[in-house]
This record gives sequence, C-alpha cells and structure tokens, in this order.
Amino acid sequence: MLEEDEKVKVRLDYWHTLFPYMGVRKLRTKLQQEDKLPVGRKRIKRLMDEMGIYTIYPKPKLSIPNKEHKKFPYLLRNKVIQFPNQVWAIDISYIPMAKGFMYLTAIIDWHSRYIVGWTLSDTLGVEPITEALTKAIKTYGIPCIINSDQGSQFTSDDYVNLLKSYRIRQSMDGKGRWIDNVIIERWFRNLKVEDIYINEYVSPKALRAGIEKYVREYNTIRPHQSLNNETPEDFFKSAFKKEKAA
Repeated sequence: MLEEDEKVKVRLDYWHTLFPYMGVRKLRTKLQQEDKLPVGRKRIKRLMDEMGIYTIYPKPKLSIPNKEHKKFPYLLRNKVIQFPNQVWAIDISYIPMAKGFMYLTAIIDWHSRYIVGWTLSDTLGVEPITEALTKAIKTYGIPCIINSDQGSQFTSDDYVNLLKSYRIRQSMDGKGRWIDNVIIERWFRNLKVEDIYINEYVSPKALRAGIEKYVREYNTIRPHQSLNNETPEDFFKSAFKKEKAA
C-alpha cells in the first residue's frame, strides 16, 4: 500500500505542478485517465493532505506552521529591490524520484534570480536549511533580508538565531500567500518541468548530480529577458563590478 501511495504522490506532484488550479475531481481524472491509476477522491484527498497540496498552490506545502513559534512580518510589500544581496528567498520542495523522494532546499537572490545555495536531504529538518544558508553566506556575502514561508523550519530557534547572528532581517509570507515568495516558487516549478520529471532519477546520487548540473546551467548559461538578456550569474556579479569601478 505504501509503495502504491508513493506512485500516486509522484504523479500528484507532477499534475499539481503543471496545473496548480486543479482540485481533487480533476486530479482524479488525470490520474485515472492519463496514468491508469485506480484511485478515488478520498485517497487523493488523504495523500494531498499528507503532502500539503491544495488548489491554487504551486507546490507541496512542506513547511507546516508551528503556532507556538513567533511569526515575522512580510517585509517586501511595495519594496523596490535594486541590487544583489538585498533580498534572498528560501524554500523547500518535494522532489520525486523513480523510487522514493527527497527534499530540496534552495536559496535565490531576488534581484538577479541567481541560485546562491541549495541542499538535498531525505528529511524535513532544519539542518539542511541552515547548512545551505551558511554556505551561501560564506560564498556570496550577507543579504539584508531573507524571505520564507511560515513553516516551522523557518521559525525554529536554530534558523532564527542564525539570521540574528548575521544581523539579517527575517521576512515571512502572509498566511496562505504563496505569491509572496513567487521567485523561488517559479524556479522550483521550472526545475521540475524541465529536468526532474524528464529524467526520473533512480538514486539520491543521480538526483544530486542532475540538480547540480541544472543549477549550473541555469546560473551561467541561460540568458534571462528580465535581466537584459544576461545570465543570473553575470547579472549578480556585474553589480559588484560596477561598485568597485565607482
């Protein structure tokens, strides 16, 4: 039963990523007609609840709020973001494999769309998050603000104290407002559609290598129209070159 549930979860993640507006009825139709999976509405609803998926949400809601932890305000509303390291966004996404799944933590620079850090883990603990953030800071410097959702990982003492130690301002999405962290949400969606679903990685080692390749190509090869047709890496680093020149 568990193995069958994992198969359904993988396909649920796929269809939901492509069509986040689909509810249980339409998802059931996709699973039955396209994937030939004999699933009913109750089972789909149960698995969606386990994954944290619900309609008009672009990814599995992996971070569950903890009512006992302090909430932080959303600091980006109407804020003009003009330079790299002004704002980073951090999030976690469920990553399916041919068998099983992993969790990907990724950090993106809001201004340049540059992926400054990521970690892959088989758990949803806070350790992969603090590891990714610490490495990103050592490599690229300290951001002014880091935005996340209201998940318990991002309100944990380890995460909050890490940000405080670097004097980073902590920002959090409004409740249920995935759009507040849309930059990283879109990147996760592109990663899945362009790489994860196509390759169906069979092991964590292969998945890690695939994500590393995707991040490298995304950062250094692909020009973005919104970045004056520069790559995220060039756009990120050019700001520091201009600052030195001045």
